[in-house]
Amino acid sequence: MAPSAIAPEATASTATKANNVNPHCSMLRVSGTKIVDAQGKQVVLKGAGLGGMLNMENFITGYSGHEHEHREALAKVLGQEKADFFFSRLLHHFFTEADAALFASLGFNCLRIPFNYRHFMDDNEPGVIKQSGFDLLDRLVDICGKYNIYVVLDLHAVPGGQNQDWHSDSGISKALFWEFRDFQDRAIQLWEALAKHYAGNPVIAGYNPLNEPADPKHTRLLAWYERAEKTIRAIDPEHMLFLDGNTYAMDFSAFPVDKPLPNSVYSCHDYSMMGFPVPEQYEGTDEQKAKLRASFKRKVEYMQQAKVPIWNGEWGPVYQDERRDPDAAATNKKRFALLQEQLKIYREFDDVSWSIWLYKDIGYQGMVYVDPESPYMRLIQPFVDKKQRLGLDFWGVADKSAIDDAVYTPFLAKLKAEVPEHLQKKKYPKIWTFDRQVERVVREVLLSEYHGWEMAELFRGKTEEELEALAASFALENCRTRDTLNEHLREDAEILREKTA
Repeated sequence: MAPSAIAPEATASTATKANNVNPHCSMLRVSGTKIVDAQGKQVVLKGAGLGGMLNMENFITGYSGHEHEHREALAKVLGQEKADFFFSRLLHHFFTEADAALFASLGFNCLRIPFNYRHFMDDNEPGVIKQSGFDLLDRLVDICGKYNIYVVLDLHAVPGGQNQDWHSDSGISKALFWEFRDFQDRAIQLWEALAKHYAGNPVIAGYNPLNEPADPKHTRLLAWYERAEKTIRAIDPEHMLFLDGNTYAMDFSAFPVDKPLPNSVYSCHDYSMMGFPVPEQYEGTDEQKAKLRASFKRKVEYMQQAKVPIWNGEWGPVYQDERRDPDAAATNKKRFALLQEQLKIYREFDDVSWSIWLYKDIGYQGMVYVDPESPYMRLIQPFVDKKQRLGLDFWGVADKSAIDDAVYTPFLAKLKAEVPEHLQKKKYPKIWTFDRQVERVVREVLLSEYHGWEMAELFRGKTEEELEALAASFALENCRTRDTLNEHLREDAEILREKTA
């Protein structure tokens, strides 16, 4: 889709780079319902997720489908050597010391780093842990350490996929991780290696073993968490675990209240649909405010009953693009009001730790976004527009009505006519309708893969110099900052600072 950035507010080069760092990192631990430092003082973690870097996502950097397909498509067009060059330079520019300085200047003290297992393991050599994966993570951890920013290591994609979505990079719409013990064993093996590598490192706040797991039986997730906890603790007894609830970090119904895992923070994700392009927009009514609180209270009920810390691992609205949407300014004003109300709720719940989604992208949701006039955006914008028109990216599509009316509504009607007696049955997750299940398979898997080949052709014939310019579009000095969003986040950090002074 077209990148939904608000009107350019400031280039990143004009953003503050003051090194307003937090107190030096020390080993964090759980103490009752709090996260505390080595001196026993409460630490509220506030930061953002670095999605799109070590775990790429289609709406964040503009391709369609799944990351491994995107990488393979570019390798076929560019050749493996040039493709590797492009991706390595993209990763280099995506987060640097300049980004860490901006991050710290906002009062943030924690960066959640999503990563894909493929950086550490090849599927054809599953027993080998690659040093190159540690090299990528170590660079980020070292940068964060210089600015006293804690890091949460988030395994965002595992073999087979722990959920049904594109961001687990399975290439399909099933979570096969739960069906094959071998996949589960490999993820345990990876955490064993990570624990050995990062044991004793105070910059690491803790380990987020699985992002948004979705186990239809619920029991396999709990068993895997117990295995992961024992494996990690045998090597690294100090670092906290950040454990997502089931069904995309929103369901704790199967979690035993009387048996929370030790030194563990439990994590929900708290997206509000009122912050997305759906009919109900946030108007600030008492009813909507009550709905927000009720939703969050439901998600954290387990943590309150088990008396463990709460971490909201992902949340945040998306933003409309004033270059393409004449109502964008009014819409974004509502989105910012929603964001402020959610921040207020998190403060009300005894200063919940949180990580907003997300730090950087091509303009839909990020605190920082690639300049629309950059080489990268000039190259891919027509393709992104086509994705928008075809409704290929679930997360990054504002309006699918045209393609639905022309293609999918009659198509779905014919499909439903063939299985009328089964339409009331619900596939997991049960909140997804038949229409949504078809959309996932047809649009987000099949058609997205075909269109990924189309995007790759945009890179054909590019020289290394041209590829460097494309990758450098993601460098902070070549990006824009979403200043209104960042100012609200800074204000929230200041409220906490004044409260704890």
